[in-house]
Amino acid sequence: MKAHPRKQRGMTLAELLVALAVGLGVLLAGAALMISANKAYVAHEDAAGIDDGGRYALALIGRAVRQGAFVDWERHGAPDKNAPAPLAGLDSRSLVKTSFGIDDPVTSAVNGSDVLALRYPGAGKAPDGDGSVVDCAGFPVHEAKEGWSIFYVARNGDGVAELRCKYKGAANWGADAVVAGVDGFQVLYGVDTDTPPDGIPNRYVNASALSALDAGLMPGERNEKTAWKRVASVRVALLLHGEKASSAPVQPVGYALFGPAYGAAQGGADKGVQLARSELDGARPAPARRLFTAVFAVGASQP
Repeated sequence: MKAHPRKQRGMTLAELLVALAVGLGVLLAGAALMISANKAYVAHEDAAGIDDGGRYALALIGRAVRQGAFVDWERHGAPDKNAPAPLAGLDSRSLVKTSFGIDDPVTSAVNGSDVLALRYPGAGKAPDGDGSVVDCAGFPVHEAKEGWSIFYVARNGDGVAELRCKYKGAANWGADAVVAGVDGFQVLYGVDTDTPPDGIPNRYVNASALSALDAGLMPGERNEKTAWKRVASVRVALLLHGEKASSAPVQPVGYALFGPAYGAAQGGADKGVQLARSELDGARPAPARRLFTAVFAVGASQP
């Protein structure tokens, strides 16, 4: 008997269209999930970058403040009353990296950002010391040298605002970037007004108000009796933004770097403690932002 081959049938047009539609739906769903996952990853990476930069900046500032309050009683004995204060500051100013210390400040401060300067003695023999005292750039400071760590905000060549650390090198002054994407850097000083001092701040003021307390001092007694030697703590606020637009559905209308109460009371006199989002972003999409604050104990250096 002769076998007859079975007739083969293909897909009908209707079946082909249904298969294409299902496959296209699966493809679109997969693409949507991939795009969503990529956006979430980018947002997470941006947020992590902000967190890392803020924590690193506060750690660096905290180390500098603690070094500024350090006194080596075994080697130097009691602090010299006529020595300059271990810290200084400026309101709504920026710096030139090659100038001495905080001399010759510039008024083009980014969003009213402040300047914080710490000075401290080195430790160990020259040229590298014993490694226990370093400046904000990580260079060791030996016992025959005075260390400086100065923090200020300036724009780089691309126009991005960055927190910089200024330090005294072997021959010249220099400055390196600590973290980029800075919207504002503000500093308040906790002053111990008790007599005798007890090392506990009674009120927080900005650099201008603190310097005004020295207005009545004679030049010969300025170093000994300056109010800067009664600073018991330093409060800093750092507002950072990321590189990507924020995915949050609602954005704050502004930022009070030291809280609403201080901003409402001193916002007019202390430039930069309140920042409006409209002024920071204009018509551009708002990036992710985070406010970092910390208080560092100094300890009054005046007995």
